[in-house]
Amino acid sequence: MSENFWLTMVLTFKLAVVTTVILLFIGIPLAYFLSTTKSRFKPVIETIVSMPLVLPPTVLGFYLLVAFSPENAFGRFMQETLGFRLTFTFEGLVLGSVLFSLPFMVHPIQSGLQNLPKTLTEAAQMLGKSKFTILFKVLLPNIKPSLLTGTVITFAHTVGEFGVVLMIGGNIPGVTRVASIAIYDEVEALNYDIANQYALILFAITFTILLIVYLVNRKFLQKM
Repeated sequence: MSENFWLTMVLTFKLAVVTTVILLFIGIPLAYFLSTTKSRFKPVIETIVSMPLVLPPTVLGFYLLVAFSPENAFGRFMQETLGFRLTFTFEGLVLGSVLFSLPFMVHPIQSGLQNLPKTLTEAAQMLGKSKFTILFKVLLPNIKPSLLTGTVITFAHTVGEFGVVLMIGGNIPGVTRVASIAIYDEVEALNYDIANQYALILFAITFTILLIVYLVNRKFLQKM
């Protein structure tokens, strides 16, 4: 296994870890809002959050590429004012991955929160607890399987991304070349042995992670 192989694998899992951590900070409050709000705009917000589930990755990737380009106002602002170039950079991959993996974090947590009995929240409110305390000290500890599921599925989904990361990041070794793109390149070049190395590692890691999730969730449910 060459140095480029390990650079690609490290970059792949670095992207997955960073994306998952960011989405934990975004997904938890967003899921809580969606599970409690009675706003008439809730269906619109849920639709926007869920769009990556049905939208072809290349469509989302194309529009992100256009938006991030220095030719457009947003991309130019990011580059000239904040010093960030979002096309063909790791930062661009992270932003694209966050948007594309958002529903995989939000939906399990939202479902877990909605399935909790309302008496938990009502009891905490009667004790004068703040919304922040209720969420992090009362509700989240009771939906550990949902949190674990959202975290793991988000991580695994980011590892396997192809269309979005290819459109935004291209294929720059050590910068934006992740394993899914490397597999495609090696197959195109008829390097099936190398493609198999990438695929086998991704298969083994994702299988192991998902198996652990199911075992942990099963153990948690048995204790209830």
